[in-house]
Amino acid sequence: MAAQDDPLSRRRLDRRIVALALPALGALAADPLLSLADTAFVARLGTVPLAALGIDAALFAFAFFAFNFLAYVTTPMVARRLGAGDVVGAGRIVIQAVSLATFLGVAVSVVLMLAAEPLVRLMQAPPEVVAPAVSYLRIRALAAPAMLVVTAGHGAFRGFQDTRTPLVITVGVNIVNLVLDPLLIFGFGLGLEGAAIATVVAQVVGAGWFVVLLVGRGRTEAWSWRLPGWGELIPMLQSGGILTVRTLLLSGTLMIATAVAASLGSVEVAAHQVVAQTWFLLAMTVDALAISAQAMIADELGRDDSAAAATVARRLAQWGLVAGVVLGLVLFAFRGALGVLFGPEPEVRALIGSATVVAAAMQPAAALVFVADGVYLGLLKVKYLAYSTALGALTGGALLWTTVVSGWGLVGVWWALAAMIAGRLLVLAVAYPRALASA
Repeated sequence: MAAQDDPLSRRRLDRRIVALALPALGALAADPLLSLADTAFVARLGTVPLAALGIDAALFAFAFFAFNFLAYVTTPMVARRLGAGDVVGAGRIVIQAVSLATFLGVAVSVVLMLAAEPLVRLMQAPPEVVAPAVSYLRIRALAAPAMLVVTAGHGAFRGFQDTRTPLVITVGVNIVNLVLDPLLIFGFGLGLEGAAIATVVAQVVGAGWFVVLLVGRGRTEAWSWRLPGWGELIPMLQSGGILTVRTLLLSGTLMIATAVAASLGSVEVAAHQVVAQTWFLLAMTVDALAISAQAMIADELGRDDSAAAATVARRLAQWGLVAGVVLGLVLFAFRGALGVLFGPEPEVRALIGSATVVAAAMQPAAALVFVADGVYLGLLKVKYLAYSTALGALTGGALLWTTVVSGWGLVGVWWALAAMIAGRLLVLAVAYPRALASA
């Protein structure tokens, strides 16, 4: 079906894309939007608890990004097995992912609890923030196994081409957290530690929910329940290791960009924060298309239909380009409004406006890169993602250094990020024919 280019087939393909992308977008948006409520509750406790929450959130975000391969690798591996009609094999992938998530989660939990204080101090926490941050981190660390099981669960259901179930679970988990937060923080007087307990309970509920659904599916499809050996886990670990390197390169470049903005002055870093967070929010929209790409392309390859996979990739690239152009125009049109909303001083507003122009200009290329990430994950050719990110990091890093030396200011920082995107897009575009042919 997907291999044909007639209007009817395109409409069917578009319906598949929308059916996967819209719930995925909801799940992607639910966590950051509802986490704002979590932050709002803690903010009522005062500046110190809020600062402690910010430090711990950064540590957990790093842990999540380091192990998000549990979703990204699981999705195409499951989808490809299902496309080939190997239901039991798909179940083995799910069991491997959940087992690995549990093992890694326990390890992360132990490390965070034992090294809580050194980690908090490494984040340059002020003296008055250290104790509450350590206390919160040690409690919240108990949720690490559940958090990674939830990540694997997302990957499994995306591989089943079901993004609605993860959306329902994500909303349910956040509702549990939303209810428990005020009850434990204020009702029981537990303060910041109450917020940590609420998060642990919510994550455990989410993990349990995923496990119950997966066990039910496994019984219906007669999965093999034996625990995986290390030999079975090698493909997932190899791809996961490459993706972790790629994530570290990407996050490292973004951190350096923030550091360069900070070195320019408080006005520059304040403007950079506003533009960066807005840009990331828009990127989330296109990431939903990347999730569709992971599942759909792997499914077609499982059916041994590379022509159909190519058609899916081409159509998703068209969607990504249109989305990127639209988002770029929206960002450009509202550059002044961003300054008014988030710029407390005229200098900050002016810098937000000028940096937003660059961010808007790079949006179409960035959208293509995000969709391409999903395509390459669907192909299970993750090494190219590492190559592209390495070139992007080198290109962006060189321009960041030039920005510092030449005094190009915040606009130079954003042109460096645009160069990073361009470097990534170049590698992914050039390597695509080879990656598809060898998939």
